[in-house]
Amino acid sequence: MTAHYDALETREQAAREAELFSRLPGVLRSAMTAPAYAERLKGVDSATVTTRAVLARLPVLRKSELPALHKASAPFGGFVAAAPGSFARLFTSPGPIFEPEGGQADPWRGARALFAAGFRPNDIVLNTFSYHLTPGGFIFDSSARALGCAVIPAGPGNTEQQFELIEAYRPVGYSGTPDFLKILLDAAASAGRDVSSIKRALVSGAAFPPSLQAEIKARGIDAYQAFGTADLGLIAFETAARDGMVVNEDLIMEIVKPGTGDPVAEGDVGEIVVTSLDPHHPWIRLALGDLTAAMPGPSKCGRTNMRIKGWMGRADQTTKVRGMFVRPEQIAEIGKRHSALGRLRLIVTRQGEADVMTLRAEAAAASDALKEEIAASLRAVTKLGGNVELVSPGALPNDGKVIADER
Repeated sequence: MTAHYDALETREQAAREAELFSRLPGVLRSAMTAPAYAERLKGVDSATVTTRAVLARLPVLRKSELPALHKASAPFGGFVAAAPGSFARLFTSPGPIFEPEGGQADPWRGARALFAAGFRPNDIVLNTFSYHLTPGGFIFDSSARALGCAVIPAGPGNTEQQFELIEAYRPVGYSGTPDFLKILLDAAASAGRDVSSIKRALVSGAAFPPSLQAEIKARGIDAYQAFGTADLGLIAFETAARDGMVVNEDLIMEIVKPGTGDPVAEGDVGEIVVTSLDPHHPWIRLALGDLTAAMPGPSKCGRTNMRIKGWMGRADQTTKVRGMFVRPEQIAEIGKRHSALGRLRLIVTRQGEADVMTLRAEAAAASDALKEEIAASLRAVTKLGGNVELVSPGALPNDGKVIADER
């Protein structure tokens, strides 16, 4: 039994970067045959986009924009050149956002995540993600079958019928949310049903706090977490090393300052931006709205790709102050106007019956003049007045939060 899915997972990071960025210009050319990408990337010479620095100059496409874009130009907002009938399956997610599934083997890139969680060919997997219109069930179903597993397409709910299937087929693996795994185990214990065949799990789609992790482990199940989306499939996953999540192969992940497309400093928390390399349905700098931070060095399991800390919150911290929206990109704009500043955080509170904004800014050299300049920028950018507090470098937490609404 091998420790890794294939040799790609253990190659030198420099070799991985070179291979990914050698493919990117061709993927960009394919993307730009779609009208929406052609407009967004107008003037871009795809042949020059061969490094992270050049990629970072391209505009981000925010997932939060997709519902309006898909509504304006159904079904895919003009970002897919291929006809809908050229795909294998067609889904929708809340928004609505419309997602196509490619016809290739393992279209959602999930076999690696299952392998890292201990799943192996000929395992039987109980898949409890929903198969109804959304891609969740099919993401994990196709991934398990690509690995060589047999899948019980159970979906969520209906525990009595699931017990019958578990007792008959004796699945060794579970895929689904951690919440439903606990529901299933609790219901089985109450009903005296035997679900002891399940020994490992790949969970996603909900929080998996340490208390629940400990409970699942105490019940004899080795559970691992995966991070994915309905647009991209499996993006990163835990391994036996339990030292963060390893980014999937064939994806380029960037971590940027919320509200911008600018990469964060090494180790800082920021928003996840992903570029995929499927020319049939490419994503170019899709900003997911989720926060994470990169971890230094390769995983102890031997996989050498970028590691992240997992999901750390939402990047979309837009709030309304005195009837006007204040957005993370506005705070980023203030930072650009004052290059001497470090991290910024806008604190929104209530005093009496009024909203109050206070911008905290890291500055190595504080002065009243600098405070006044920043206050003027705050008013100019947000159209709202606010206080400014200068703090020492490193005083603000590294958590990716740009706007903190404390009302």
